[in-house]
Amino acid sequence: MGEDTAIQGREDYGKMQYGCEHYRRRCKIRAPCCNQIFTCRHCHNEAMTSLSDPKDRHEIVRHDIKQVICAVCNEEQQVARVCSNCGVNMGEYFCGICKFYDDDTEKQQFHCEECGICRVGGREKFFHCQKCGSCYSVDLRDNHLCVENSMRSHCPICFEYLFESVKGTTIMKCGHTMHAGCYIEMANQNQYRCPICSKSVLDMSRSWELLDWEISATAMPEECRHEESGSSAMTAIGLAKSSITFWDTSAVPAIHTTPVRLLPQMIVNDSAKRKPSIIASSPPREFSFSERYFCCLQM
Repeated sequence: MGEDTAIQGREDYGKMQYGCEHYRRRCKIRAPCCNQIFTCRHCHNEAMTSLSDPKDRHEIVRHDIKQVICAVCNEEQQVARVCSNCGVNMGEYFCGICKFYDDDTEKQQFHCEECGICRVGGREKFFHCQKCGSCYSVDLRDNHLCVENSMRSHCPICFEYLFESVKGTTIMKCGHTMHAGCYIEMANQNQYRCPICSKSVLDMSRSWELLDWEISATAMPEECRHEESGSSAMTAIGLAKSSITFWDTSAVPAIHTTPVRLLPQMIVNDSAKRKPSIIASSPPREFSFSERYFCCLQM
């Protein structure tokens, strides 16, 4: 009993006291690509991708790491959970596949066999979508639009590769994905459509109601008031073209989900100096990010 306690105490020595800004761990890695020592792969990538010579820039492949250095006794050794020299546990969470160490187990790390990498958040809270190619919240099981390998692509705003990003990712109604921060920034800029497919990412029904109301409340020129549709409407437009203008809907915050109705009521009398106030209106409704679903973050 006493021996087990001593072993446990030795393994726990220095827990949460070593590491970097990215991880708490009691070891460093030797990068096989450049043979340099870094605390973690993110430290390596930040240093190597900022080199002045583009030819020297590179990123590490986590699975290729073979050697680690104990942060307590500085012993270099092959990848393992416990230091072969001092017996300290170099990471409370350890993955031999990803060569990953972390003392902060509150992140609830787990390794996804289908993704091939470690993720955070708790295995029971996520499932792997085979078609989308990533781990999604269980709330999205049978409740999202699948897009082939949607996570194995770049964020349409900042162009960072989503699958290996440590930033939060959200899934839009259309099934495409982007960084949660980029999603919020896009909404703050009054852009409410997917940058990839242009479908609305929010409920725009209130905006369309306001637009329809504005159109119906617009006074019609006398010469066009009794025209209905087809060639008659075009004749009316031709007769009144010197005194009319058309609605410019190009600045509407998001694409209409149904075909735009080409009605004669869309003709506006210039003399009334009416402007489509809906174009410069506030967002369709109070923007709330809490309703969005997240992808599982990687480590």
